[in-house]
This record gives sequence, C-alpha cells and structure tokens, in this order.
Amino acid sequence: MKTATQLRRSKAYIVILLALALGACAPLAQVREVNPRLGAQRGSPLELQRAEHAIAEGQKLQRIDPHRAIGFYLGGLEATGIAIQKDPRNPLALRDYDFALSRVFSVIRDAPFEPWTRPLNVPAPSGGEYLLTHRAIANRLWRPQDYDLIPADELDVRGKFVVPRLTREGAGAALVAVRREQAPQIPLRFAPPRVYTAATAVARFAERKCEIQFIDPLASETVSISGRTLPLHADFTAPIALGLSREHPEKIGFAAMLNPEKFAHIAQLVQVQPYDPNKIPVVFVHGLQDTPVAWVPMVNALWADPVLRRNYQVCVFSYPSGYPVQYSALLLRRELEAFDRTFHHHRSIVLVGHSMGGIISRLMISDSDGDRLWRYFFGKPPAETKLSSEIKALLEEGFIFKPRPDVARVIFISTPHRGSVIAQNSIGRIGSSLIRKSVRYMNASRQILQASVVQEDPTVLKLNRLPNSIDTLSPNDPFVKEMNTLPMTNRIPYHSIIGDRGRGDTPNSSDGVVPYWSSHLERAESEKIVPCGHGTEHSSQGIAEVLRILHEHIASRGSAKQPRPGLRRTEIPYDSPSGSDNGSFSNLSN
Repeated sequence: MKTATQLRRSKAYIVILLALALGACAPLAQVREVNPRLGAQRGSPLELQRAEHAIAEGQKLQRIDPHRAIGFYLGGLEATGIAIQKDPRNPLALRDYDFALSRVFSVIRDAPFEPWTRPLNVPAPSGGEYLLTHRAIANRLWRPQDYDLIPADELDVRGKFVVPRLTREGAGAALVAVRREQAPQIPLRFAPPRVYTAATAVARFAERKCEIQFIDPLASETVSISGRTLPLHADFTAPIALGLSREHPEKIGFAAMLNPEKFAHIAQLVQVQPYDPNKIPVVFVHGLQDTPVAWVPMVNALWADPVLRRNYQVCVFSYPSGYPVQYSALLLRRELEAFDRTFHHHRSIVLVGHSMGGIISRLMISDSDGDRLWRYFFGKPPAETKLSSEIKALLEEGFIFKPRPDVARVIFISTPHRGSVIAQNSIGRIGSSLIRKSVRYMNASRQILQASVVQEDPTVLKLNRLPNSIDTLSPNDPFVKEMNTLPMTNRIPYHSIIGDRGRGDTPNSSDGVVPYWSSHLERAESEKIVPCGHGTEHSSQGIAEVLRILHEHIASRGSAKQPRPGLRRTEIPYDSPSGSDNGSFSNLSN
C-alpha cells in the first residue's frame, strides 16, 4: 500500500507528464511577418502600366520617404480604379488594387502616421497633394485609431488549427485589426479580453481626396468599386492565427480545470463576431480541460461556407472546466439569460457541445420536473431543507430549471450522457483529487453534505465530499444517474456525433474516452459515427456533420437569410440598439 508521500509523488508525476504532453503538442498557430511582392508586372491596359509603375516607386520610397510613398501608392490605386471600371473581370487590376491599398496601411503602421484622427496630406506623383482620410462612423465601438491595422498579406500563417487558410478573393485590403491596449476601455457584455478581427478596407476617390471605408467581411460579401460590384476581399484565418500565436489562450485549459476558482473570471459567453439581428446564434461549448480555442477548426470551416456565413453568427462559452457540471450549466444558463436581455429580438440559438460541454448543453433543454431533482438529493422541498439562504438560492438555481425557450437545436459531440468509466478509474480519481476547492466551496460543502440524503442510496457513489467536474462524469455519480431520468423537451431536435476510432464496431465501440452506450440517445434526430477518437470536433468528418446539420436547420425552419424590414446587416452594436452604416464596423468588438 502506498504511503501518503508516495501518493503525493505519484500525483505530481502525473501533473508533470500532463504538462509535458501539453507543451509538446504542435503549435496551434504560428505567424511570421513577411515582405510581400507584387509579382510580375504584366498590366497591359495603360492604366495598369501606370499603376504598377507608381507602386514600384512607392516601394522604393517606403522606408526613406513615407509621405511620398503613400502618394505613389494612392496614385496607383486611382489608376487601378479606372482599370477596374473598364474591365472588372481583369484579375491583374484587382491584384494591383489590393496590393497598393495594403501598402498604404504598411506605411501608416511603420511610419507611424495617424490619418484616422487627423487627415493626412501627401504629395501626388503628378503634382499637388492627396488628402487621405476615412469615412467616419458615429459609433464608439469602431474607431480605427484604436486598432493596429496589419495587412494580412504580410502574415505567413502556419499551424494545425489554421490550415487551410480561409480567404475570399476580391477587392480591398484584407486587414487584421488588433485593439490596442491603450485604447479607451469600453465595457462590453460579451466581448473577449482582446480583439483580433478581420477587416477589409476600400478606397473612395473624389478628385484628390481619398476616403478609406472599413467593412466587416463577415457582414458583406460584395463591395462597389468604381461603380462595379465585386466580391469583397477577406482573410478570415489571419486574425485567429495572430491571436492564438500572441495570446496562447489554450494554455489556461489545464490550469483552469485544476484551479477553477482562480479562473472564475473566464466564465463568459463570448461573441466571436459582431451581433447581427438577422443571423442565428450558434454557441459552441467546450469540454473538460479545454478552452474555446478547441472550436477554431470548426469556426474556420463554418466561415468557409458562404451560406452558413450569411446565416449564422458564432459565439463560444468559456468556463473553467474543474467546476461540477451542474454549476457550469448554471453559469451558461445565466449567460444565455443575459444574452436574451441584451438582444431580446435575437433568433433562436443552436448549441454545439463537445464531451462535457455536451452535458452542459443537454441541461439547457432538460426539465428538472419542478423540485424533483432537489428532492432526490435532499429528501424534502427547498423550504424545508436546512441550508443558509445564500447556498439554498444557488442550489435552487442549479437544481430547478426549465428548458431554455431560446434554444432551437442541440448538437452533441462525443458526449458522455451516462458517464465515462475513465472518470472513476485510478487515473480519474487522481485527476479528481488534484482539482482545488476554494474556502467558500469547502464551507458550503459541509452544509450540503449534512442536508443530503443521497449517501444513503446504495446504487450511487457515496457523497463524502462535493463533486467536481471529473466526479460528475462518472457513470455512478448521483447527478449523472438522475439527469438521465429527466425529460428533454420534445420541441427541440438534437443530434449525436460519435467516434469509433475507425474500428467499425458500433454498438460496442468507444472513442477511447466515451463508449457508445454512453453517447447514444434513442430519440436523436440523427446519429453519425465517425472514424476518429475523442477529438471528434477537430475531425474533418465531425466538422462536416456539424455543417450538414446547420444547413438542415436553415432548411427546416425556413431560416435562410432574409433581412427583416427596416434592419440592415450588423446595424446593432454590442451595447446599443442604435444602427449605422450597412456593412461597416458599427459594432466591431469580436
């Protein structure tokens, strides 16, 4: 039998192994700055010859005379606009336009200049001056001076989560907008800690005045240049890659599982893109020891589909995964309530949950049948249970609930509805013992254990302490057993995606963590077995099935994108019901 010292050493050894395993993973994203080149200058129309000459001169002057360099780039831009007007299908004209405008942003960033706070005068190649300014938007959420605006063509993107790189060919300078740390702080209910987002800039000339317009490429598919309607250039992957490479948010997943109270502040519904009243919110919920970063390949694939891009807006639920599942579900319920209050005309939500995130999502469409769940744990109604008012209120919120009226569909991915034996074997028990509890949690646990009658039930694990997330994934956990007796509402369809590691042995299959008997639901509208392990949300087959279901959701509800009368895309900012210019960054804060 192991001594206490040996046991502590074993636990420490496991932690070290886990840390090494996490550190040894291939990078999710790597970004390297590059010096883009225009390539062969083959412009045959006179305007393109003039444009390419001006661009070449701008490149020579970029470091030694940035004012003149911008002037040459603007001269090239103006000439390409004439070429586009004459032949909008000329790919060289679009290439030159995008390159010249991107280099304007390169110079502004390197110089640095601030034409967004005060118009900038630069010498024109043929004499006189250009006046460089931007189209102002009466909204505090998008001020270009609050962002570093990085041309996407200057970023070489690599890494397992950001390949393939998702771009849309078209007109405009594809940019990565990174909110500056010194920018004024604006309290936004569902904003991430730091903003990395895609933006596309186009140039409007009126004689020698060049006005830059910033457009949200997730809100607009096309743009008008020189009177011609063209696809809007976009790079959707570069902002994600740059954010991952700088912030490394994936590194907190393991720490947040071990010490959830320390990371309580990360429990939040986060909008990955600006709110659009016409788009369906799809909320992704990660699993144990994970973070919202796990959904990057899924989001990249969703945005690659024009129909889904037009019809859905992406949100993620972030939470420290060491909390017991019923408490994490309570936190998500609170966030959905806040979302409903903030955007009370939003369209019904689609939930997508992986692993433990699937159980949390399931509880959004389950009915506790009044205080039945409470009575199972305490043997009497809340009014007769001896608990402090604070703890009783918290437990009532966690144990008494109705299906969310604003949820329309749920997708379960590798979800252990009936638990996983790994949670109760030696590895699971050690992992569970490593999860720390706050002083407040331990004080509450004494009251709850004294009031609980579940420990008298011989069919479940004995309650000698309050459970954490790993405990609540055990097949013999009392909450897991009772949850499976609660009805899920008939009005909400749900789907299962289950891995079998490519063995083709369903129903005796397992994804290596969750067996088929735990993931399978009799009433699921569809069930897809995919040949992969527990990371089904990263597999091409798992992603394809989610996209299929999202298409089905649009078709079944007649939900294809049709703007409502009086509303325009991305009109409504995060914290205000007022609108502004169609397609512009009236509400940028993802």
